[in-house]
Amino acid sequence: MPIPAKVKKYLDSKGVDYEELAHKTVYTAYDAAQTLKKQLKEIAKTILVEADKTHALVVLPADKKIDMEKLKKALGAKKISIPNEKVMIKVLKIKPGTLSSFGRLHDLEVVVDKAMLGVKKAVVSTGSFTDSVFIKVKDFVQSEEARLANVAMSGGYKIPKKMKKQMKKVKSAVAKKKAAKKPTKKASKPAKKAVKKVAKKAVKKTAKPATKKVVKKTVKKVVKKK
Repeated sequence: MPIPAKVKKYLDSKGVDYEELAHKTVYTAYDAAQTLKKQLKEIAKTILVEADKTHALVVLPADKKIDMEKLKKALGAKKISIPNEKVMIKVLKIKPGTLSSFGRLHDLEVVVDKAMLGVKKAVVSTGSFTDSVFIKVKDFVQSEEARLANVAMSGGYKIPKKMKKQMKKVKSAVAKKKAAKKPTKKASKPAKKAVKKVAKKAVKKTAKPATKKVVKKTVKKVVKKK
């Protein structure tokens, strides 16, 4: 599927160069990074915030989270909160999870964290679970007439508990497979005894006294190697 028509029309009207990225269904910035083989800092995370009685979009790298105190200062607000999904449906008239990073499409002010300028291009949400755009950060800021500010802090993404458990299981399975493939270095004790027994009988029957010592030494070496 192509990117949403309204987003495409909006970007084309701005004369912005962008690359459409079709991918499997993703629900989080972390999923997008894994699927598109990008670093978290190359994924633009978009969060709707309520500043006093107005709403705004905050766009920041996926490896960071909002610093509420810094955001208050940037917006000149007394109170900042993240509204629930019901507010998103009522205010923006969109389904949960389909919020694009293009706030001007929703008549919202956009605040971009300065850390986004750490990369030349970023993957930006179009409001689709299967299609994003890869765009120059400077072009995005300019097209959105965004407010650039330091509004983020490190520690943006925590791996969910379920995912941690799955990762643990996979690692355990891989470790078991590797262990099973490793060749056995030492021969078992029963095998060693059997070799020695056969060798001794052969020496007693056929070898001379001087030869016996040489054969015994050779047998010991063979056993050790096994």
